Amino acid sequence: MRRASGGIIVWLTGLSGAGKSTLAAAVRDVLAQDHAVEVLDGDEIRAHLSRELGFSRQDRETNVRRIGFIARLLARHGVIVIAAAISPYASTRDEVRAIARAEGTEFVEVFVSAALSTLIDRDVKGLYRRALAGQVKHFTGISDPYEPPLGPEVTVCTDHESIQESTAKILKALADRRVAISVELTG
Repeated sequence: MRRASGGIIVWLTGLSGAGKSTLAAAVRDVLAQDHAVEVLDGDEIRAHLSRELGFSRQDRETNVRRIGFIARLLARHGVIVIAAAISPYASTRDEVRAIARAEGTEFVEVFVSAALSTLIDRDVKGLYRRALAGQVKHFTGISDPYEPPLGPEVTVCTDHESIQESTAKILKALADRRVAISVELTG
């Protein structure tokens, strides 16, 4: 097994509005002080690299595989990659993890969890309410499945943890796994 040169993939998964992008930015801001860090945001990947994909299971899996491929390319070059994508299917996340690890890249899965009521309250576009009313088709967590990770390295509960608390949990998990990062843990 080839060992990647300092790169790592931190994969944030959770429902829309759980706080994946916010946490990715917060973790990036801490790590970027001393490391090359890139955030792969699911919405940005959809807008720029997966525009042609819909929301069928096959299309969602293709999107996650694309994110995983880009993450592995960056990690091979020593970049700490933070992927923030709903990635609803456990089997696809597990596939991405297995390929990364087979290539020698550390993979840390972070489950970004929040209660449905919190997600509805945070949803300024009203997508959850419309999905619950049957007006939005293929909405993950409502009319399409979301399979929470069974054994993530980290679980953060953004409905009752501050951004700082959740960020600290992720950074601590990286440090505990002896990931080659140097960060000053605060909070």
